[in-house]
Amino acid sequence: MKQLPVGYQMYSAREKAQKDLKGVCRALKAMGYDGVEFAGFYGHSAEEIKAILDETGLRAVSNHAPASAFERDVFGLLSFHQAIGCKYIAIPSLDRQQRPGGPRFAETLRKMNRWGRLCKEAGIQLLYHNHDFEFVPVSGMYGLDFLFAATEPDLLQTEIDVCWVKYAGVDPADYVRKYAGRAPLVHMKDFVGQKGDGTPYALIGQTAQADEGVAFEYRPLGHGCQDMRAVTDAALDAGAEWLIVEQDDWYGRDPMELAKESMDTLYDLGVKTR
Repeated sequence: MKQLPVGYQMYSAREKAQKDLKGVCRALKAMGYDGVEFAGFYGHSAEEIKAILDETGLRAVSNHAPASAFERDVFGLLSFHQAIGCKYIAIPSLDRQQRPGGPRFAETLRKMNRWGRLCKEAGIQLLYHNHDFEFVPVSGMYGLDFLFAATEPDLLQTEIDVCWVKYAGVDPADYVRKYAGRAPLVHMKDFVGQKGDGTPYALIGQTAQADEGVAFEYRPLGHGCQDMRAVTDAALDAGAEWLIVEQDDWYGRDPMELAKESMDTLYDLGVKTR
């Protein structure tokens, strides 16, 4: 298998990163990670982030920045990412009003096109990161497909989260291949459980109620229901530049142990060599 660089979504170790970002970065580098995807910078300046990355040998792959951050100070946002050498910015989600089918979706499209152009001018690529709720049909297609059909590929590209694709009942390998050439980053995430009445989004403080008493839980790569070989093959076929490992919750375990288990799976698949 062709090898790909692997990044780590820092939200997966947010409590440790808040206390000791440099220590987390050192540990990730020792495990074999090549870069990090941020979800905020824990109060650090761009200069401090750049110094940590330079010292630990990790690259700033991307950052999750909400639409509100673009609205508040888009030029300051872009300047910060340029300073740390970050090539991608992903909008992690949209609220119900802003999503395809929502009353503010047309406004969202106008803003995304503008932000995408500003990102492109700054040497940065704008991405959109999905959950499962974008797989509600809109005008005869999934809402997520509607979003990407309504935007220029060079202004908005995908960050497909394979957990939420599968959770929505869609084959993640097929879906990643669907966006070949428009899928530079693929979120690698494993889980157990089935879709139920709840919504297991740690980022917005909600929990899951899965069907048949099978509780939804995140797992390290290779320890859940995902066919990780199929997903990694699809990422390669789609022309992905990075795989991003994410595990939103760790259920009392050390998130760094789980990060290592995920990396061990990628070693076993041949995505990385020791």
